[in-house]
Amino acid sequence: MTHLKSVAARPLAESRLPSRAGVGLKHEHAAELIAARPDLGFLEIHAENYMDEGGPPHAWLTALREIYPVSLHGVGLSIGGEQPLDEAHLDRLAELLARYQPASFSEHLAWSTHDTAYFNDLLPVAYDKATLQRVCDHIDRVHERLGVRMLLENPSTYVAFRSSSMDEIDFVSEVARHTGCGLLLDVNNVQVSCVNHGRDPLAYLAAFPVSQVREIHLAGYAEDADSLGARLLIDAHDRPVGADVWELYRQALRRTGPVATLIEWDNDVPALDVLLEEARKADRQLAGALDADRRAS
Repeated sequence: MTHLKSVAARPLAESRLPSRAGVGLKHEHAAELIAARPDLGFLEIHAENYMDEGGPPHAWLTALREIYPVSLHGVGLSIGGEQPLDEAHLDRLAELLARYQPASFSEHLAWSTHDTAYFNDLLPVAYDKATLQRVCDHIDRVHERLGVRMLLENPSTYVAFRSSSMDEIDFVSEVARHTGCGLLLDVNNVQVSCVNHGRDPLAYLAAFPVSQVREIHLAGYAEDADSLGARLLIDAHDRPVGADVWELYRQALRRTGPVATLIEWDNDVPALDVLLEEARKADRQLAGALDADRRAS
């Protein structure tokens, strides 16, 4: 692979998010955020919700961009897809980046397109050499077009491919090494995927390439059972962060140190005060991690 050469050929803008907790920007909360200006590290937006040129969402975001740093989180690039990236979609992302100058841009290790079909889901990839090459090529193109060092998020998965010849952490590590991308560590996804596949989430965290982590996500999961009655976790984003995910987060911070942390709550969106309390919990853990760093130094 020649990906390191392409990254080195052009300096890339780095993530500038503060080591604080943030929340996703929801239309239900926009007016309250503008009026009250609560103490928050940053706001995150889903890029695809802002690809129209005008309207209330852009008015809210324009106002809030003056108050908080913004993280741009994409869900539609289909980084793991078999076909080339949609250049029109990349153009729209470039316009958003130019318009709002977000402090960070991230996407998912997943695919959501096939031929002319677009799926409203983030689907898993096989961890093999062909997929590795394709994902690296796609990230190289993102870097070339956007000029920012993107963060790649580890997925939540419910099935695995027999054709996989690498484990997930080796795959993610190789992508980061070959492309120079940063990583977004979704701790809830670690819990969901590890439980679903019978793996140890603490072992996953211990092996994760944390030197590349620039952001962490936390969310709530739903619980069900598979056809055999085994425990099945769903990445639901519709409830508070679970106690086991908070504990995993504490363990993750021991390795990463303080890093920007988002509370994801995309469905059954609660009152803003509920989100702010979740963010305050994360900020307390971040403060503890910062104190530990100071004692260690």
